[in-house]
Amino acid sequence: MGPEDLDQVLKGLSLPKDPRVLVGIETSDDAGVYLLNDEIALVQTADFFTPIVDDPFVFGQIAVVNALSDVYAMGGRPLTALNLVGFPIKTLSPSILREILRGGLSKMEEAGVALVGGHTVEDPEVKYGLAVTGIVHPHKILSNAKAIPGDQLVLTKPLGTGVISTALKGEMASEEAVQKMVASMITLNRKACEWMQVLGAHACTDITGFGFIGHALEMASASQVGLVIQSKSIPFLPKALEYGGMGLIPGGAYSNRQFFSCKVEVGPTVPSLLIDLLYDPQTSGGLLVSLPPGEAEKMVTALHREGHTDTAIVGEVFGEPRGRMKIL
Repeated sequence: MGPEDLDQVLKGLSLPKDPRVLVGIETSDDAGVYLLNDEIALVQTADFFTPIVDDPFVFGQIAVVNALSDVYAMGGRPLTALNLVGFPIKTLSPSILREILRGGLSKMEEAGVALVGGHTVEDPEVKYGLAVTGIVHPHKILSNAKAIPGDQLVLTKPLGTGVISTALKGEMASEEAVQKMVASMITLNRKACEWMQVLGAHACTDITGFGFIGHALEMASASQVGLVIQSKSIPFLPKALEYGGMGLIPGGAYSNRQFFSCKVEVGPTVPSLLIDLLYDPQTSGGLLVSLPPGEAEKMVTALHREGHTDTAIVGEVFGEPRGRMKIL
């Protein structure tokens, strides 16, 4: 669902009050956080979607990595998961669903997450994802609401999954482009989470369906800060700009632009194509982390050493204008 539709649905809902809810839906954060005691808070999230690749095993991997990312974005450690499945069992072989689940389990095992159950429904379209429970120390929660003026912004994965997925659906994507996209989407954000905790990050969000601009603006709004983004520093997947230039822009990018563009100022030399890709909805994207300048450099160096070679400093946090973004 696009951001404008979701905003209309949620507007006016009366939420139960509970002082133990440390992070709720008010700041459009990546997961909810609930205080258990002085040492432990629960982190909870759910995410599922339709296939974006043909291989069921790989789809399962992507869906699990995408769902776990919300816990990592809060600085947490995922512990348990429930499978969420929609599947047309009367028209597709059960072996396809088994492969999806097998792919998902491979990534849960890598992340140290225990599968403890799930729920399935018959559905004309395949859907898969997880409900995830994790933990975080109450003093180490990384919400999207604590970016500080003077911080630098680190992006841990390249952009372009939406555009390349669109090219794949149209049978126009090269094998190399698809391989690079899949490699990015099945990479856990665990190492990025570990390093941002070590380096004392102030805020974090993951880049998913609302695109880079949408999720960065949610951080700006929740933190009451302004962001300046250096467009030339943003990493993109191979062929993403080429496919975008061919008009292979997913519909979600236009929904994101319609809702968020009123809060974005674009410099005169920034190509319009690049802006299109900053609205591109991502699947299993990277983390956008707000850190003190010296620590931002350390995070980039550390993640490059870990093999996350696209990690880059892409912008800076300012005091004004609050809730807005400038792209240079």
